[in-house]
Amino acid sequence: MRLNLIASLLFLSLFMACDSGTKELTDEELRDMANELAQKYIIVDGHVDLPYRMEQGGFMVQQKVLNVSIDAADGNFDFPRAKAGGLDAPFMSIYIPSQYQQVPGYAKKFADSLISMTKQLANTYPQQFAIAYSPDDVEANFEAGKISLPMGMENGAPLEDDISLVEYFQKAGIRYVTLTHGKDNKICDSSYDDTRTHGGLSDYGKQVVAEMNRVGIIVDISHVSDDTFWQVMELTKAPVIASHSSARKFTPGFERNMGDDMIKKLGENNGVIMINFGSSFLDGEYRARRATYDEHVINWLADNELTSDDPKARAYIREYTKTDDPWSNVEKVADHIDHVVKLTGSTDYVGFGSDFDGVGDSLPTGLKDVAAYPNLIYELLRRGYTEEDIAKMCYKNVFRVWRAVEDVAKGE
Repeated sequence: MRLNLIASLLFLSLFMACDSGTKELTDEELRDMANELAQKYIIVDGHVDLPYRMEQGGFMVQQKVLNVSIDAADGNFDFPRAKAGGLDAPFMSIYIPSQYQQVPGYAKKFADSLISMTKQLANTYPQQFAIAYSPDDVEANFEAGKISLPMGMENGAPLEDDISLVEYFQKAGIRYVTLTHGKDNKICDSSYDDTRTHGGLSDYGKQVVAEMNRVGIIVDISHVSDDTFWQVMELTKAPVIASHSSARKFTPGFERNMGDDMIKKLGENNGVIMINFGSSFLDGEYRARRATYDEHVINWLADNELTSDDPKARAYIREYTKTDDPWSNVEKVADHIDHVVKLTGSTDYVGFGSDFDGVGDSLPTGLKDVAAYPNLIYELLRRGYTEEDIAKMCYKNVFRVWRAVEDVAKGE
């Protein structure tokens, strides 16, 4: 007992020393440390919409994926910026728009095409990218200097009403499924849809959750209604994630984010909420600020008979934004992380789920693309989080969930 007490006190003193040491670093030293940690540790991002961006943005040229192994600055993601920011494992979103679920079979066909495109990206540029099916794959790719491309399906509509398709997509490489998206589907109700078709999970949806546990697919509760969330928590035998959600405390009335009681329950489940970077997810006042900003810019362009592409207009907008920036910021992302840590009592249940390439131009100041993760790490270090805390948020937390889901599938 005495030895255990001494060990505990020693651990506490080391923790406090590390914490206070971080706080005593200069701003420049914190910046350097943030850049160092971004490269030292694997960074997993729960949600990057690159596949849909490639499909919709004309990224197919003679059936070959456009070269995002070099600069592709019209979006948020490419290989050079990802390497600069330390991003190692962005979950590729196999995103199925809600309207695609209205035609039987079409959602599955579209999902298959995006999975094929993602694999083609890795096959076309094998020195830069590799598909990842497990945490072990991510670690091996990291050692080889490659960016891993694990895949998560955003919207379970491709599962149709055929339970065998759960295993089909697991074998195709899908490692999480966001149960729905903007509309209720055959599985469950959506946070964005007030129809409330099933009152949460449908009977089929309950089978889907059980089957995902059985075959080793992570259940993702981003986008689902509150009733769906609570029913999933009653049924699941494995931890779950929110791949790209934030805290509702900062966006009152926005059901798409998670309420405090939900975040606490997710922690009790040993799951992870991966914070969405979109300004509308971070700040309930963003939309009003943005409307005022847009109105001013539109009126200025009209008064000066210019388009937004004109060099004079660009210069004006750039200067105007310096004093009237409507976007949220990296500090607010850290506020959401602080809130999750306060609610759950630990840094074990939070990660990053940017929604890069999925939230348009609403990304916050300081986190505009995949090169910017060190800015968030710097802010977290500035607030006193330790190196181990950073490692947990970057990858250890989501790896814990991923491996736990694998263990449940193995019957362990």
